[in-house]
Amino acid sequence: MSNNIKNKKKNYKEVEELLAFHYEEIEGENFYRYIFPNNQDEGELPGDYSKPNAIYLYKDPKDEGTERKLRRRIMLNDTWEEDYKEFVENNPMTLCSGLSYRGRTNRLAHAQHMNALVFDLDSVGKNELINLFSRIGKKPGLRTLPQPTFIVMSGTGLHIYYVFEKPIDLYPNIKLQMKQLKYDLTFKMWEYKATSQEKQIQYQSINQGFRMVGSINDKYDLPVIAFKTGDRVSLDYINSYADEEKNRVDINKQFRPTQYTLEEAEEKFPEWYERVIVQGDKRAKKWNIKRDLYDWWLRQSYKVKGGHRYFYLMCMAIYAVKCNIPKSEVREDMYKIFDELKEIEHSNPLEEDDIKSALETYDRQYYNFTIDDIVKLTDIPIEKNKRNYQKQKDHLEIARAIRDVKMKQQKKVWWNEKGRPKGSGTKEDIVREYLQENPDHSPTEIARNLGISRTTVYKYIN
Repeated sequence: MSNNIKNKKKNYKEVEELLAFHYEEIEGENFYRYIFPNNQDEGELPGDYSKPNAIYLYKDPKDEGTERKLRRRIMLNDTWEEDYKEFVENNPMTLCSGLSYRGRTNRLAHAQHMNALVFDLDSVGKNELINLFSRIGKKPGLRTLPQPTFIVMSGTGLHIYYVFEKPIDLYPNIKLQMKQLKYDLTFKMWEYKATSQEKQIQYQSINQGFRMVGSINDKYDLPVIAFKTGDRVSLDYINSYADEEKNRVDINKQFRPTQYTLEEAEEKFPEWYERVIVQGDKRAKKWNIKRDLYDWWLRQSYKVKGGHRYFYLMCMAIYAVKCNIPKSEVREDMYKIFDELKEIEHSNPLEEDDIKSALETYDRQYYNFTIDDIVKLTDIPIEKNKRNYQKQKDHLEIARAIRDVKMKQQKKVWWNEKGRPKGSGTKEDIVREYLQENPDHSPTEIARNLGISRTTVYKYIN
């Protein structure tokens, strides 16, 4: 047994003893009945799946040796006792989020209710747990946290559950607000050498699945157990602990307000108006992004830190969808980079199953992942486009105007008074002009923003 595994098991035993001293352990079957009291009976499932139910993933021994790693199953009230024993208890890999879904797919787009807001805290030992105890249940303030409903031992860390008094309806804008609230509280909860032995904060989506209580952490052969640590919580109670007002959830703001009337939108966005309003096509418009963005992301692998390896792969799939890269190529690229990522030190090893999980995000529903989301998930800094996504023509027009004002103030002229300078009006002229206003931009950024090749940029930047 390696020293690392010995240390994990020692941490586990000490944490278990401390939690058991303060709180009562709860059995897995009852744990999920508590979180999802409104699951339907088997005979009540409507054909349109209009009512939400919890969905969990589990490893089926019948799939051993096949490409299929996990199966999905709806958590139903009247069959749960038998299903728990058959599919969850002592299973080496089962996952469940705190959300309930319409239908049989546990995608965020199908999520209808948030029953519990769940946080993952990696690498927790006795000292980290004591520090966590000192923060939970205190009045809202710096580094203080709400009292959780459950604390679950995941094997190497903790899952912190806040079960709501009443499930939160996940309207489109509520999903976005919940994401920001979770980011805010994750930052407060995760502190290196205080509440976690890991340096890097790991931000996760509200749709994240967690090892199920009663299953086994197969990486370290440790049971996943839960302790009842508090009562159900209200949204107002959780909101009060967010450090920033903007990160609190307002259930009255179910949809993002538009800043334009339909008349203004017709004039400002004629293509959108024709497609969505006139033709009634409300599907997400397919992006038209060059593969340069995807290739750039591949080159960022050297920046990846331990706790963010999976999310780097996940965002690789997201960028691939945006850039119309074939899924087969993405899979091949993931396997090429797998060995490099695997060597990055972290308490949880990176496994081949993580590739298969990351590939599930190769889906158009993830188009709306923003740069800020990707930065938080991967901890890789991304410089936003300084020309605010203006067309090249418009950006250069503004840049030239600024140049002319500066030259006038300095009583200079930028042109050759003896005639047209060599290279003016050419790509050389455009590149040099762009560099005057953006001296810190990389060749890749220059090429992308000007719509020319990097080879051309390198030709003139020196």
